[in-house]
Amino acid sequence: MIFAIEEINNSTKLLPGIKLGCRLYDSCVSVAVAVHTAFQLLNGQDPVFYKDSNCSHTGVVMAAVGDSGSTPTISMSHIMGPFNIPQVSHFATCACLSDKQQFPTFFRTIPSDHFQADALAKLVKHFGWTWIGAVHSDSDYGNNGMASFVQAAQREGICVEYIESFFRTDPLSKIQRVADVIRRSTAMVVVAFTADGDLKVLLEELARDPPPPRQWIGSESWVTDPLLMSFSFCAGAIGVAIPKAVIPGLRDFLLDLSPVEVAASPLLTEFWEDAFNCSLTKTAYLNKRECDGTEDIKTLKSPYTETSQLRITNMIYQAVYAIAHAIHNAVCHEKNATIQCDKHLRLEPKQVFIELKKVNFSKNGFHVSFDGNGDPVAFYELVNWQKSDKGVIELVTVGYYDASLPNGKEFYINKNLTWVEGRIEVPLSVCSERCPAGTRKVLQKGKPICCYDCIPCPEGEISNITDSPDCFPCPREYWPNAKNDACFPKPVEFLSFDEILSVILAAFSVSGAGLAIITAVVFFRHRTTPIVRANNSELSFLLLFSLTLCFLCSLTFIGAPSKLSCMLRHTAFGITFVLCISCVLGKTIVVLMAFKATLPGNNVMKWFGPPQQRMTVVSLTFIQVLICTLWLVVSPPFPVKNLTTYKEKIILECALGSAVGFWAVLGYIGLLAGLCFVLAVLARKLPDNFNEAKMITFSMLIFCAVWITFIPAYVSSPGKFTVAVEIFAILASSFGLILCIFAPKCFIILFQPKKNNKIYLMNKNFNARSLRFSRAMVFAIDEINNSTELLPGIKLGYRIYDTCVSVPVSVDVAFQLSNSQDPVFYKGSHCSQSGVVMAAVGDSSSTPSISISRIIGPFNIPLVSHFATCACLSDKQQFPTFFRTIPSDHFQADALAKLVKYFGWTWIGAVHSDSDYGNNGMASFLEAAMREGICVEYVESFFRTDPGSKIQKVSDVIRSSTAVVVVAFTAIGDMKVLLEELARDPPPPRQWIASEAWAADPNLMRFSFCAGAIGVAIQQSVIPGFRDFLLNLSPSEVATSSVLIEFWEDAFNCSLTKTTDPEKRLCDGTEDIKTLKSPYTETSQLRITNMVYKATYAIAHAIHNVVCDKTNATMQCDKHIRLEPKQIFRALKEVNFSKNGYHVSFDANGDPVAFYELVNWQKSDSGVIELVTVGYYDASLPKGREFRINKNLTWLNGGSDVPVSVCSESCLPGTRKVLQKQKPICCYDCIPCPEGEISNMTDSSDCFPCGKEFWPNPKKDACFPKPVEFLSFAEGLAVILAALSVSGACLTIITAVVFFYHRTTPIVRANNSELSFLLLFSLILCFLCSLTFIGAPSQWSCMLRHTAFGITFVLCISCVLGKTIVVLMAFKATLPGSNAMKWFGPPQQRMTVVCLTLIQVIVCTVWIVLCPPFPVKNLTTYKEKIILECALGSAVGFWAMLGYIGLLAVFCFALAVLARKLPDNFNEAKMITFSMLIFCAVWITFIPAYVSSPGKFTVAVEIFAILASSFGLMLCIFAPKCFILLFQPEKNTKKYVMNK
Repeated sequence: MIFAIEEINNSTKLLPGIKLGCRLYDSCVSVAVAVHTAFQLLNGQDPVFYKDSNCSHTGVVMAAVGDSGSTPTISMSHIMGPFNIPQVSHFATCACLSDKQQFPTFFRTIPSDHFQADALAKLVKHFGWTWIGAVHSDSDYGNNGMASFVQAAQREGICVEYIESFFRTDPLSKIQRVADVIRRSTAMVVVAFTADGDLKVLLEELARDPPPPRQWIGSESWVTDPLLMSFSFCAGAIGVAIPKAVIPGLRDFLLDLSPVEVAASPLLTEFWEDAFNCSLTKTAYLNKRECDGTEDIKTLKSPYTETSQLRITNMIYQAVYAIAHAIHNAVCHEKNATIQCDKHLRLEPKQVFIELKKVNFSKNGFHVSFDGNGDPVAFYELVNWQKSDKGVIELVTVGYYDASLPNGKEFYINKNLTWVEGRIEVPLSVCSERCPAGTRKVLQKGKPICCYDCIPCPEGEISNITDSPDCFPCPREYWPNAKNDACFPKPVEFLSFDEILSVILAAFSVSGAGLAIITAVVFFRHRTTPIVRANNSELSFLLLFSLTLCFLCSLTFIGAPSKLSCMLRHTAFGITFVLCISCVLGKTIVVLMAFKATLPGNNVMKWFGPPQQRMTVVSLTFIQVLICTLWLVVSPPFPVKNLTTYKEKIILECALGSAVGFWAVLGYIGLLAGLCFVLAVLARKLPDNFNEAKMITFSMLIFCAVWITFIPAYVSSPGKFTVAVEIFAILASSFGLILCIFAPKCFIILFQPKKNNKIYLMNKNFNARSLRFSRAMVFAIDEINNSTELLPGIKLGYRIYDTCVSVPVSVDVAFQLSNSQDPVFYKGSHCSQSGVVMAAVGDSSSTPSISISRIIGPFNIPLVSHFATCACLSDKQQFPTFFRTIPSDHFQADALAKLVKYFGWTWIGAVHSDSDYGNNGMASFLEAAMREGICVEYVESFFRTDPGSKIQKVSDVIRSSTAVVVVAFTAIGDMKVLLEELARDPPPPRQWIASEAWAADPNLMRFSFCAGAIGVAIQQSVIPGFRDFLLNLSPSEVATSSVLIEFWEDAFNCSLTKTTDPEKRLCDGTEDIKTLKSPYTETSQLRITNMVYKATYAIAHAIHNVVCDKTNATMQCDKHIRLEPKQIFRALKEVNFSKNGYHVSFDANGDPVAFYELVNWQKSDSGVIELVTVGYYDASLPKGREFRINKNLTWLNGGSDVPVSVCSESCLPGTRKVLQKQKPICCYDCIPCPEGEISNMTDSSDCFPCGKEFWPNPKKDACFPKPVEFLSFAEGLAVILAALSVSGACLTIITAVVFFYHRTTPIVRANNSELSFLLLFSLILCFLCSLTFIGAPSQWSCMLRHTAFGITFVLCISCVLGKTIVVLMAFKATLPGSNAMKWFGPPQQRMTVVCLTLIQVIVCTVWIVLCPPFPVKNLTTYKEKIILECALGSAVGFWAMLGYIGLLAVFCFALAVLARKLPDNFNEAKMITFSMLIFCAVWITFIPAYVSSPGKFTVAVEIFAILASSFGLMLCIFAPKCFILLFQPEKNTKKYVMNK
């Protein structure tokens, strides 16, 4: 600029006789300094860096050249514009400066970024790049330039993948994020609209890792910067640049720099010292020598001496000449071919401004003029970074851009370019590749038009060209190929015999039919064996025949559909399956009727024999035949060609014709299957091996599951898979039936023939005890027939049937008792064979007795049982002809409950058989236990045939329970299974209470862990002569009875006939029954045997009472009377006699008088458990006296003390009893007393509270005075807070001393030192005021603590606010003539602080006068202690004080945020922002903490907030400056502060 002025001053053509003067100001690229400079240009108050000798010193500025940056230029133009001072910039390119509304006096010699953006967009478009990335400086230059570029790119159809902004002072994380975006992007081309300093930071970050290969497009601000060419990965970059120029004489002028001239200018002095690293004056810096005059500027390598690339320098040169021409035009005029200038004219800036608009001249070959926006004609060079042979990047001009040329011709390239990574081909940068045939283009949502996806053609459509915008469909009979680029005929499909799937299904079909036939052959060959005869063999053969048809009918579904096959497949399937299900249903009904019929007189029970079973099967099948016939007549199935199910193929299939007919066929099958399944489920748990309901249940479960899943599969599986699904369902359900029902039987028949016998089927060995029962009946009948007093002259006959403890056999026996069709096991010699049965004795179990009684009851045949104890049999509505000589379980349950109560057990467990005996017996026991106040922890049921997992679960319940006593109401076999499971692991110590069924069983006494068990048993008895009768069993008598034969062979392990079993010898006659040890010969414990004996005598007495009369002291009986069972039934009700000392009679329910012995399992000296009678229970005695114990008992583990079994232990003092939810009253929890209450005795039902001034001890069994609490200086927390308070005050004082000592240094002067000292004083008060919060509250301390805190903090924030306003006004004011800018000096700043603080003083004064804080004794916040604290007095006053502080803090924070990014080291708004952020965060979190923290912690929270916010202000604002003052004094200079 100086060179141009000197040229002008020496010119005779331009301003002849007039000398131009100049002043140079260094704005340091700082907005704040630029604003300051602008003001000084108006009033000339400050010294300048350089002042020309021609300057008039008037302070009147005609025009200004500058600034180099857009942002400082904007600020200066805002200030100087209202004074009409023109500003001509050489490097401010922001397009925003073309706005004449905002910048009316602004001109520039460098083109606007609007033209540069247009040039860059045309450059990108020229090389075919439609997908680019963009980065720009976060400044006016970058933001406005990028906005202009994006608009131009949109006009050219260019898509931008990303736009990232950054600034060189941004955190490293943000620069790294921008670099990561560039690395991850798909765009090869990156347009960088940045300043050179900003781009340098970004390229350094990209260079850390292997830089991504990118084609850089540069703006004029950096593309010619030689320093950036050191980044080799940017080779190939292209961009626009200001044209290179030559200014004659400039280099000589620059090198002609004398030491005198250097010393006259601080700016030149700084340059000289920096260039030669020496000092022109004496210096304290060790690394700088004193300049000695040997420095030669002509040999200096520096940007100052570099004149080969004069680009922006030429813009300054043109700007100076433009201003000179404007002044020339204003003061000079040509007269008589000579130029005359008025030297004394008082020139105004406005005149120069007006003339600048008209300037039009050329200088050194460059034309200079301004358009209406103050912009020159845009002309750019196109430059390319090319690597030389030496590998150095060089700047090569390869073309130009001239905005003055016609549209479309502005751009010209005249040299070859090199690209990224040294390539010679233009790199490709597009968003999407081309779409091949078979796809179509679809624009990506939310992205520009050059971004699209290649979408495959929809199903049934093709495209056969590249980049097709749409696809078109194939004809109806055709389908696209896999690539969707051609159409081919559709294939035809049906389930053919040629397919693997069909072969597999057909093989399974034939295999299934063969399996059914083989099974039928096996069953026919073994038709006389027990396992075949036991399960209704006629229905079994019919079921096998129907299953063969079911398997074969699936073959009709395979092959090409025809009219015949379509009709045949569904009807054959429907009819054969109904035949199959009907057979299964018939078998299930037979089993269930025998078990579950509740009306025994029903004809179904009597007449559901083989003829009725056959009729049921035929009837049910005939219904399906009618449905199928109707379907075929009305709308039969037919073959059809299906073109709609599959779009890609044609399906040949059978249409249903009538969907109603098809679903009616399926629905009828489903109805029968569902009915069969329900009936089988009802019968599945009936305890009998003859009962095949379990297997039927499982088979029907599979059947129903298959056909339920078939329906959705059939509907959703089109084409041949519909047929395959139906075939699969047919085969799966058929295999399920044959395997579940017949496979187990065939396995036993073929591979385990030993099990195909009666013993295995009954799952029992021979029961010699039951044989003894039957022999007792024979013995009694023999006695009666030989008696002269009972039925004299009349002989009783009998038939003995073995029911095998099986319900079906019991039912069969009951029917034979009625019609005498089958042979019997044993027949007495006196039987009349008339078939008329007067009465029956039996059965030994409750469940078979129930079935027999229901069948023979309607015929009035009385049944007298010796061992059926179920209380349900006392119901005369259901069992009117039932009697028994053994007591009902109702009495047994009552006896067991009284026994438990007698020993004080209130917490017990219970297990029972899952049978009529166990279920009804346990129900009676639970009722009796509830009446006695006994609590039951668990009730578990099981049966000996249950899975092992079920037995184990019951065992685990017993092991894990807390009840010591276990009541077991089980049958002998069930109890044996449970005890065996318990014996696997160490058995739990339990006191067993036994029912009469197993209490006296000698076989169970081998389980030693049951020693000590007690229970009730049938009274022990003696039957004279019975033992001799049992032992008097001759071989000839044995041979007449199959039962005796079986007993003999089982007892002596020999065979009376020839046998193939190698384990059995032939009986040779040496077998002696008198030496046999067997339950048959055991007569020392005749309990149940006596019940048989009494039952037989009861029937005899009933017959006697009917047929005999006593006449003249002689007994006469009518042998020829036609006796009816009904007569015997009536007579039995009145029977009353004694035999062998035992009384026999029946009550109204057919029950005898209940009498039980109380037995105890005691270990003898030899360690063997023996049964000892220790008492009795007699229900005929008065209530409360039925029970009596007359001997000592032993308990579990051989103990002599009664074990304890209770639900809950006693509750200690300090607790109270609370009943457990949903548990009985003997179960309760011991709950600790509630807070503030105590209990001081055991098992207390309630707690009581302490006095108001007292509180319970930890055990809650006594009350003690409450402690008193406040924040005392003796506490560790108070000491820490006080230490922090004093430390903070001392730190502040030290800071103030440091600042005062260095008060004349730049870093102190730069930041309003007066407010800084006042701020430090207020911070001292803030730290110290926190001490008033510690100690016992008093009237004085309560008023002082809050008011002192409020006033000192407002003083502090007022100082910070004043400093912030000063900074912000200088940066952001848009009206430079405003009074706020001119008058906000130190007096106004002081007044602001005083006024803001005075408001808080008034608030605190009103608070203290009206309702001041006061000390209070708080008894409510904590129940367990007393709090001494300060009450607020007025909450409004307290929150008004805090609110005012918050208002000032938020206002200060908002102003600091606005000024935080102003790019200047003088600006301390960043630190104020951070300090106020900490301040606001502390006090925002203080509010909930203060409200929620009671007692001394309320005070601690407030002290912490005061200290935290004070330290935040102190450290954020003053710590960085103190660090530099004390440890880095070399940075306490203007040069460092300006960061230049």
